[in-house]
Amino acid sequence: GITYLDHAGSALFPESLLKAFTDDLRNNVYGNPHSQNISSKLTYDTIEHVRYRILQHFHTTAEDYTIIFTSGCTAALKLVAESFPWIPEGTKQPSSRFCYLTDSHTSVVGMRGITASMNVLSVPIKPKEILLAKNRLPAEEQNCTTPHLFSYPAQSNFSGTKYPLSWIQDIKSGKLCPIKIPGKWFVLLDAASYVSSSPLDLGAHQADFIPISFYKIFGFPTGLGALLVNNRIAPLLRKTYFGGGTAAAYLAGEDFYFPRKSIAERFEDGTVSFLDIIALKHGFDVLEKLTGGMEKIRQHTFALAHYTYTVLSNLKYANGAPVVRIYSDTDFSNPDVQGPIINFNVLDENGEVLGFSQVDSMASLHNIHVRTGCFCNTGACQMHLDISNEDIQRNLQAGHICGDNIDLIDGRPTGSVRISFGYMSSFEDAQTFLNFIIATRLSKSDAEIPFQYVTKPMTESVPDDRFSFNNADKLSPVLQISDRELRNISSEAEATGRWQPPEPAAESIRAAVSETAVPSCRKGGKPITVTKIYLYPIKSCSAFEVTEWPVGNQGLLYDRNWMVVNQNGVCMTQKQEPRLCLVNPSIDLKQKIMVIRAEGMDPISVPLEDNTGKEAVICESKVCSHRVKTCDCGERIASWLSTFLGRPCRLIRQSSDVKSKSHQKNTKGLSSATNISLSLVNQAQYLLINVASILQLKEHISARLKEPLEIEELIQRFRANIVISAPESFEEEEWAEISIGALQFQVVGPCSRCQIICIDQQSGERNKEILQSLSAARGRKTNFGIYLMNQPLLSSFSEILSVGSQVLPVLKENTEIQPPTSSEEKCSG
Repeated sequence: GITYLDHAGSALFPESLLKAFTDDLRNNVYGNPHSQNISSKLTYDTIEHVRYRILQHFHTTAEDYTIIFTSGCTAALKLVAESFPWIPEGTKQPSSRFCYLTDSHTSVVGMRGITASMNVLSVPIKPKEILLAKNRLPAEEQNCTTPHLFSYPAQSNFSGTKYPLSWIQDIKSGKLCPIKIPGKWFVLLDAASYVSSSPLDLGAHQADFIPISFYKIFGFPTGLGALLVNNRIAPLLRKTYFGGGTAAAYLAGEDFYFPRKSIAERFEDGTVSFLDIIALKHGFDVLEKLTGGMEKIRQHTFALAHYTYTVLSNLKYANGAPVVRIYSDTDFSNPDVQGPIINFNVLDENGEVLGFSQVDSMASLHNIHVRTGCFCNTGACQMHLDISNEDIQRNLQAGHICGDNIDLIDGRPTGSVRISFGYMSSFEDAQTFLNFIIATRLSKSDAEIPFQYVTKPMTESVPDDRFSFNNADKLSPVLQISDRELRNISSEAEATGRWQPPEPAAESIRAAVSETAVPSCRKGGKPITVTKIYLYPIKSCSAFEVTEWPVGNQGLLYDRNWMVVNQNGVCMTQKQEPRLCLVNPSIDLKQKIMVIRAEGMDPISVPLEDNTGKEAVICESKVCSHRVKTCDCGERIASWLSTFLGRPCRLIRQSSDVKSKSHQKNTKGLSSATNISLSLVNQAQYLLINVASILQLKEHISARLKEPLEIEELIQRFRANIVISAPESFEEEEWAEISIGALQFQVVGPCSRCQIICIDQQSGERNKEILQSLSAARGRKTNFGIYLMNQPLLSSFSEILSVGSQVLPVLKENTEIQPPTSSEEKCSG
């Protein structure tokens, strides 16, 4: 099953919530709440009841707070920035300030774009600055009415640190000042992360603005949030635009508009998402029924985080080095200051960080879902990972952007790994995660964690509503890990041998090319030849081996010209459907057909020429980061594939009149990237691997497997187009250019491997050890093979690539090869 550990990203919804909601929709008719008919009145009354439930959930009433529904927490923050009564610079009055904690979500920091357009200064405040702040405004300065706004998160979405709710009253009263300036302070409490697992009492902590997103609490519905506004400031909010339902009266022919009295109706432009709001009622009902309330959720989730942190932080390699580096401001001893979030990076025996993309890939093989990157919180990421402002800018110039998988630049991490627990999380989830870390970082004998001294929590997971927290004795206690257990974990790790990294000289293997290096020819040695040629007519399906093949403008003729898509038009790969490798296409150039075979199915053929069927513009998810114009290959092959794979799918091919552009930088000797044409490949026209490199890797993999893999099986797993026989393993990573016959190729970068190499291309079965062994053998990275591009052919005659042809490489010196820039994993689909 799946171990879901991204509850800070989104909660999971229970089946009973959907059932209650759909039963409600079946039994009632809900009309537009702006109408006056019976169904509309029912909708209006139900929405008002949900407002009451929200206020009740946060221990407050309509006398103190107003609920404004928005599309999410981000929209609520934007609403505050646009409507707050700012006083700009340059007026007779003292001007306003917008202050925010640097440990804030991007959506909070983004408010400064609006304030800047209003000529209001923004001031970032580091957590330690406000914790040490001794500012207290003199009484005369507190009489100044200039409004200032301070925003901070109740809980950091990066580390789970809970910032003091006492700041709210301290700042509003003038006891604590983010900056020393006359005026009146208002407080925006970003509660989106906090309220997913902790109770918030607005009766005791009366912030002025509280933005939330409901999917963080219930998992469903998404796209719905709210801004809770303190009625004390609500009348001061300003609004320029007015939408449907917000006007008491207005004139179309003159500049006359009078808003509705209700603050909620004044700010909810247009028809609210009323069915989603009605779903919230069932969310509150189910949450209470399953858990007994937010306080029990807080205890349960913190117990799991405390336990996991304690074990994780005490894992050691045989040399005493820690297995992980945890980014936290607390020791996970108190749920008042720490939420159920653990942020970390995995280290090797030498203390070097393993890239988060590699950890994510490994976790995916174990069906563990984690979050990686900087989590839309650059400030906290910089603070914990010691990334300077200059580093951020340099990383951007190097091609790294928020949300991509470039995890290491110059050996330093650009982000980290985050796990987070929710009310559905179980002790088994924590165990599974810890077993995964030990199994992949220590040794097979450590695959089971010695939990015998740990009291198992009494809570279970909730995906199908088979349990409920009905009484306090079912709560997870704060787990205590004995010193004896921790010593056992540490000593067993130390006593266990594991494969040692290669000699330091092996680091030179990973040297490669850059545009500035001076090329030089490979000196002497045995000749290098092409031993195998493969093309993959259908993306992510079986290889078609040939001894010679024409080369076109997009690479090998017909390589990855087709792909299988699901019913939504999204590309299917072996990551989602491993049985694609059992679909065997072959090309018959004479008959101009592609014949497709699979066990238990009659062969079927598809013409090589463009199908005249209907065209479909599809998005290959984020595999290629752009849309591809394609032609549907018809019902006959769609039915054939759907029958074999057991799910609705279709075969489509790339239209011949559309070229997919390369995303790589211009490279010396290569035409401008805008002229390079790609088929449905992920990164480049060709992927090359070296038999010598395969043989060296085979030694490391065989040591970890019960049954050693054959060399042919390994070659198939790496899904290369060109297989060569070079004397030295990994020497291909030192090449800048190569010639094969009359063909000239530029090396674009290394291929960073994903979990597809774990799939046996003959059976479709997965073996996790392959990717783990590659990571161990290559030292913190999963690079294997190199990407090649060649110039578009100027002649109308195709060149031929043949087995047995000699390969002539050109070297570049004193450089380190960088993977092609992409927002997704690179693998040969």
